[in-house]
Amino acid sequence: MAIAMLLSRRIRTEDDYLVAGRRLGPGLATFSIFATWFGAETCIGAAGAVFESGLSATRGDPFGYTLVIVIVAALLAVPLWRARITTIGDLFRQRYSPGVERFAVLLMVPGSVLWAAAQIRAFGQVLAASSDGLTASAGIALAAGTVLVYTAFGGMLADAWSDLIQGVVLVVGLVVVTALVLADAGGPFVAFAQVPAGHFAWRAPGESMLEVANRWAIPIVGSLAAQELISRIVACRSPEVARRSAWIASFGYLAIGLLPVALGLIAASGGTVVDDPEQVLPALAAAYLPRVGYVLFVGALVSAILSTVDSCLLVAGSLISHNLVVPHVPSLTEDGKLLVARIAVIASGVGAWGLALGSDSVLGLVEEASGFASSGISVILAFALFSRFGGPRAAAASLTAGTLVWIAAHFVRPVPWDYLASLAAALGAYLIVATIEPRHRGHGDHREEGVLEVRDVAHEEHARA
Repeated sequence: MAIAMLLSRRIRTEDDYLVAGRRLGPGLATFSIFATWFGAETCIGAAGAVFESGLSATRGDPFGYTLVIVIVAALLAVPLWRARITTIGDLFRQRYSPGVERFAVLLMVPGSVLWAAAQIRAFGQVLAASSDGLTASAGIALAAGTVLVYTAFGGMLADAWSDLIQGVVLVVGLVVVTALVLADAGGPFVAFAQVPAGHFAWRAPGESMLEVANRWAIPIVGSLAAQELISRIVACRSPEVARRSAWIASFGYLAIGLLPVALGLIAASGGTVVDDPEQVLPALAAAYLPRVGYVLFVGALVSAILSTVDSCLLVAGSLISHNLVVPHVPSLTEDGKLLVARIAVIASGVGAWGLALGSDSVLGLVEEASGFASSGISVILAFALFSRFGGPRAAAASLTAGTLVWIAAHFVRPVPWDYLASLAAALGAYLIVATIEPRHRGHGDHREEGVLEVRDVAHEEHARA
């Protein structure tokens, strides 16, 4: 809260608020990228899933999201930075049309709000598990109110600095707690030798290869176009900083992400009893650690959750304000744009609070956030960055087909390969419509050459500056 209030004095423009003035250095960028997804689903959801079902239940964390950051570092970081965008909606406007921009943003906002709801629910669970007499509903309300205030004031700059501080707390806390738990259990070999053999299986009993592929595709493909990560990339001060920071963050994400997984396995071997698997880590800490260690552990959990939920709310607010509201009110001053962005963040937080109260699972919220509309977004992002094939009609068809098929396969007539079906539909619709669509030359100042030349011109201008 103090960081947000202090840094809010340095926010003068919409760019300052949404992308930290595009001046993040290697340290801030690395921890901010690391903290993008290292939150509730890693510390609460994945550990609880491993405790209940074994390693077959954890594809996204830490493995899937680590691969996402690796792909971004290797392929996407530099072209995204050179596009000089504020949100991914800007790229879709440049490459396709303002209509595609608005359509994509309307599909992306629910995903960010669902992500925020997952973090808020996890925060409430931690507070409820750590306090006497505090219900989960009251904890969720307290969590939502706290995060809303400091996110609305501080924007991306405060988000990056709090990510740095919270990241240090998280790394130290999880390392110390894991070491204490392993020592109390008699060492890592003794602890893991007692884990039921079925918990080490890489797929669940009776799970087909198609189902395994679907479970992997959700976090990987579904998160490549996540604005939460893209906003960190474009906020870096150079493309080299963006790429290098993403590489370092990917290694850190995997290393630290394995610790909650290990603790979940140890809990399964030690006979830990909890009413809700998502509370296994607080329960494990309370059983194994002295009071000081327990406080440290809960502090690490809260840090991980806070570093993700503020990112989600800021992304939802930025998409609403920058891509939906501001373009229709050209007379807005910079102060007006800032006010619109902050109101959008608050509105997104209220929506996330309502979803958190009505949900039964953190991992359920995360899977729905990753699956909803992301197949079409990822398809049109790939064509926007690396190809001139297809135009606005192909992009709109891809978004529509991917979303409708996912809704049908996930809710109407559920199938275990719902995301793969939506991805195939999104790609197929794009290719079919692009084949019959008149050649599209792009939208914007450089429409004759397309988005690749727009990116090159922006990079040359930055180099001259």
